[in-house]
Amino acid sequence: MERLQKIIANSGFCSRRKAEELIQKGLVTVNGKTITDLGTKASLGDAITVNGKTIKQEIKEYILLYKPRGIITSTTDEKGRKTVTDLIETENRLYPVGRLDYDTSGLLILTNDGELTNKLIHPKNEIQKQYIVKIDEAVNPKLIKKMLTGVISENEKLKADRVKIKKLDKKNNKTIIEIVIHEGKYHQVKRMFEAIGYQVASLKREKLAFLDLTGLKSGEYRHLTLKEVKKLYSLTK
Repeated sequence: MERLQKIIANSGFCSRRKAEELIQKGLVTVNGKTITDLGTKASLGDAITVNGKTIKQEIKEYILLYKPRGIITSTTDEKGRKTVTDLIETENRLYPVGRLDYDTSGLLILTNDGELTNKLIHPKNEIQKQYIVKIDEAVNPKLIKKMLTGVISENEKLKADRVKIKKLDKKNNKTIIEIVIHEGKYHQVKRMFEAIGYQVASLKREKLAFLDLTGLKSGEYRHLTLKEVKKLYSLTK
C-alpha cells in the first residue's frame, strides 16, 4: 500500500505536488470512488483514474546482479559496448544503483525504485560496500593502515571503514586485500591505493550492506525478496 499521490507520480502522469492538487479537486478515483483525502493509500490491483484517464501503476523491481568485468554500468553506451541492462530480461526500465567501473566486477543493484536508489547512494546513510582488491606487489601492511585514518587524493580525503590483508605472497609479489568503505566517491578504492603507492590489478565488490553474491556466477542475477527490500529501507534515514 502506498499513498495515492505517490502512485500517480510514479506512473509518470504528473508530479506528486500536482497529484495532490488533483486529489483535492476531486479528480481522482480509486475503484470508481472519488478520493479527496491526501492520506488515502492504494495497492497494485486498484483501478485508479486521474481526470478520467486510467493510470498504469509501475511495478517495482529489484535485481541483484553479479556484474562481470568489461561491462558498462549504464543503460546505454554511445560506443555500442554491452551494458548491465543488456544482461537482464525485464519489461521494466531499470537503473543501476551507483556504479562499478568497466574493469570492476561484483555486486550491483538495479531497480526502478528511485526513492530507494537515492537512499542507498546518499552519503548520510553510510551504506557499507566491501571489496576484494588484488595487487601485483607485496604490499607494506603499515601503508595499508593509513587508509583507516585517511589518505589524500586530488585534494580530497578518502577513508576506509575497515581494511585487512587476506593474503600476502612476497615470493610471487601478490597481495589480496579486503576493504570496506561507505562514501562511494569517484574511483575511491583505486585512488586510495594509488595514494599509498600501489596500482589495483583487479577489483571486485563482494557485499553491499547485508547483501552478497552467494549462489551467483559472473553475469547472473536474482530478484531481491520483499524482506530484503524492507531491510534495505530500514538501513536508511
